[in-house]
Amino acid sequence: MINLFKVFMSEEAVFNSSKVLRSGKLTQGPEVDAFEQELASHFDNQNIVTLNSCTSAIHLALDLIKDEVGPCTVLTTPMTCAATNLPILHNGLKLKWYDLIDRHIYLHSSYYDLEDIKNKFDSTTRILILVHWGGVSTPHHQITSIKKYYEDRFGKTLYVIEDCAHAWGSMDSGRRVGSFGDFAAFSCQAIKTLTTGDGGVLIAPNTFYRRARLKRWFGLDRDNKLDFRSCQDINLAGYKFHMNDVAASIGRANLPHVDRLVNLQRDNANYYNETLAIKYQIKPPKGVDPSYWLYTIQVENRTKFIKYMAENGIEANPVHSRNDKYGAFREYMTDLPNLDEIAPRMVCIPCGWWLTEKDRELVAQKVNEYV
Repeated sequence: MINLFKVFMSEEAVFNSSKVLRSGKLTQGPEVDAFEQELASHFDNQNIVTLNSCTSAIHLALDLIKDEVGPCTVLTTPMTCAATNLPILHNGLKLKWYDLIDRHIYLHSSYYDLEDIKNKFDSTTRILILVHWGGVSTPHHQITSIKKYYEDRFGKTLYVIEDCAHAWGSMDSGRRVGSFGDFAAFSCQAIKTLTTGDGGVLIAPNTFYRRARLKRWFGLDRDNKLDFRSCQDINLAGYKFHMNDVAASIGRANLPHVDRLVNLQRDNANYYNETLAIKYQIKPPKGVDPSYWLYTIQVENRTKFIKYMAENGIEANPVHSRNDKYGAFREYMTDLPNLDEIAPRMVCIPCGWWLTEKDRELVAQKVNEYV
């Protein structure tokens, strides 16, 4: 079977994590500190907070903004992992859904309907979540434009959270995703391009960074020499969201391989771009250089297509279901006509770093035979 996902684990990660396991010091410590410094260099940003998941990163970002602005509305997309939007409910915030841009996914400048976003802003909206689906980013100039539109209209700050769970290595005009909005959340879950086994990374603005570090572990200061178990007051009610040294040691060993893995995924995607004879496929906005953690196409009769591909030894899957159909979000149901048309056709085909030339040729052949 040509798999849709595969775990990358370097030999160095196996060796380094075993050293940590034998050390008897497993929780947040020197490996986490070193990993954060390496990520700071990778992103050219010192405000790195490692966590136990991307879900925790989004939850923490929402919590910090809520502390700043009070109860508010979050404008978000339902076409994502539930981990993007469940933290909104856990933080006691309201949400509104915005729609996809049109039936021809990516044939225009963005995955999202920017006018729909603007039309759904009101004075209670203080947070916008943008998901870089499959590693194809929303262009940074559009994020800047959306922020300016809101702030000019309402005279308040709009906080943009980039959900970069799919987007390790994605670029726009030479800039890494995670530098376009105010907060950025990355996933280091098992099947992501950079894995720590499980984990996440939050990039926070200067004004929130210190509080993010405190709140990730109960509100305790891990950056001083006091015994954090008994000698500190807790002024901020925090969480147990921190990363541990075992996970960090895996991340440190795998990080040097990320750019190579992303380039292999891009090569596979470029082959599909040139070879697939399909009507609907990803068309990245100008200047965007996706990481292609997912390669998404649209097909008629998706269930039939998935079965057909499986019969030919190829895994295909939608990966995520639209969140607005989940019972947990029932009170926020709204009309999303473009998503209604697109979502039933969306399906992902293998594009990962592990594909051989023979693999991707077979995938393309079978897709073209189906369509």
